[in-house]
Amino acid sequence: MSGGRVATETDIASAASSRRYAENAPYVHKDIGYAKLANLDPQFGLYSSFVPPLIYAIMGSSRDIAIGPVAVVSLLLGSMVQNEIDPKHKPEYQRLMFTATFFAGVTQFLLGFFRLGFLIDFLSHAAIVGFMAGAAITISLQQLKGLLGVKTFTKKTDIVSVMRSVWTNVHHGWNWETVVIGVSNGQGKKNKRLFWVPAIAPLISVIISTFCVFITHAEKKGVQIVNHIERGINPPSVHKIHFTGSYVAIGFRIGAIAGMIGLTEAVAIGRTFAAMKDYHLDGNKEMVALGSMNIIGSMTSCYVATGSFSRSAVNYMAGCNTAFSNIVMSLVVLLTLELITPLFKYTPNAILASIIISAVVGLFDYEAMILIWKIDKFDFVACMGAFFGVVFVSVEIGLLIAVAISFAKILLQVTRPRTAVLGKIPRTTVYRNIQQYPEATKVHGVLIVRVDSAIYFSNSNYIRERTETSVTIASTDDIVFSEIMKLELFFSRILRLLADEEEEQKANSLPRIQSLIVEMSPVTDIDTSGIHALEDLYKSLKKRGVQLALANPGQIVLDKLHTSDFANTVGDDKIFLTVGDAVMTLAP
Repeated sequence: MSGGRVATETDIASAASSRRYAENAPYVHKDIGYAKLANLDPQFGLYSSFVPPLIYAIMGSSRDIAIGPVAVVSLLLGSMVQNEIDPKHKPEYQRLMFTATFFAGVTQFLLGFFRLGFLIDFLSHAAIVGFMAGAAITISLQQLKGLLGVKTFTKKTDIVSVMRSVWTNVHHGWNWETVVIGVSNGQGKKNKRLFWVPAIAPLISVIISTFCVFITHAEKKGVQIVNHIERGINPPSVHKIHFTGSYVAIGFRIGAIAGMIGLTEAVAIGRTFAAMKDYHLDGNKEMVALGSMNIIGSMTSCYVATGSFSRSAVNYMAGCNTAFSNIVMSLVVLLTLELITPLFKYTPNAILASIIISAVVGLFDYEAMILIWKIDKFDFVACMGAFFGVVFVSVEIGLLIAVAISFAKILLQVTRPRTAVLGKIPRTTVYRNIQQYPEATKVHGVLIVRVDSAIYFSNSNYIRERTETSVTIASTDDIVFSEIMKLELFFSRILRLLADEEEEQKANSLPRIQSLIVEMSPVTDIDTSGIHALEDLYKSLKKRGVQLALANPGQIVLDKLHTSDFANTVGDDKIFLTVGDAVMTLAP
């Protein structure tokens, strides 16, 4: 009985290993294609799928991330490094690539070690969607060289330069045999139960196309093939990394950018699968693991590796529940490097190009773009800015635009927080935004304003201006001011509005505003500039005969108000627990 049980478990393990081999084998060809995208020899793509996954399997906290080269990072590295060194100068080009990989790892490691992972969140989701969509188009355009058999091709990545290069070669540069091979690659429709069909489709395409080239000797008719791939595992490359000289700064700049993009992609993938499987993902530990594997990878002839969504998705659908799948993938690559590389000699570049195009099509998420347009127009601007920057200029410019717009949005939200005028919900003691609840009524003689933000140096003037504006127009519901004015100009306008408002109130026999209540429950913190803004607001209101009161400030805010003596200035009896208490006291 025991012997039968052991045999059964062995059979199951063998079947599982075979299945995982079948899942991972197709990505060997993608690794070769990604290496070409980075302007490196094919074996470097395989090297980068051997060592980094082993390191991550030991140090990483995600059970689902599959590690290896990815299209976007490969394109980014290839385009940035070739701007410094021509890929034809292989030794120098490889040295800068390893240097950039080293500093990418250092950047990732330090971000995790010092718990600075929040920095990658400054790149908004909308900007990432646009950047990835632009990268998908750029990567696909770059593959036209291999897909069409074009020998003279531009080094630029923008769509205008690429299409000009393609059409100038249309009469004498295209190779019809290459085109036929490239378009013959088919991808099955993804289905959870039949996930292995699209997974092995690239492998079948490679086998068939390689066999056809071998028996017809199509390489003699202009079909470009992989040719030689160096056999054996990763050679050491520590001596090739620039630790001194002018290329150190260049390598750091390229590596830091590539490392941040790699982190963003890997952490997003890890969080997605962790949420689906309901387990905790330690973001800082992930960064340390990714950084360590890229540092070690740079010393073993690898370029930047990160989490791959397509590999991770296949692992998920196959039922992989641990990081052991990365070890299986490394073993597959090891077998490939030691035994199978000679079989790739006749693999046509066109089939690798078509595999890469098929792999990056999913990066163009038009449904997400439509949703972004519906939800937030400013987010859509960020999305399109990144998209058009990548497509029409370069990957670096697109990334710069994405970061710049993301920071601009953050600064705009910080410096322009929302403020709301509150009214009383009928038959309750609850006060809510009168724009959100039209049935809420204002209290005669009292204006209640809520500040939906912490009050810092960056937004204190804006809050003060918006509050003063609210005081002057509190009795006029049809006047809305959206412009943000400089402080010195704003005061003069406030005085004019106040004079106009007093005349209108007198004509309509309306009571003048005697008290301003600031509802401070959303204010989590306040700095010295914020306190000075409140002091200026208090003085300005005092001149107008308007009393200032505060409702429900948090403990941190209250402590700082007492420390700065502003609580004594406004009066402890003017600081209330709730808005209702303030109204009952100021307007009984």
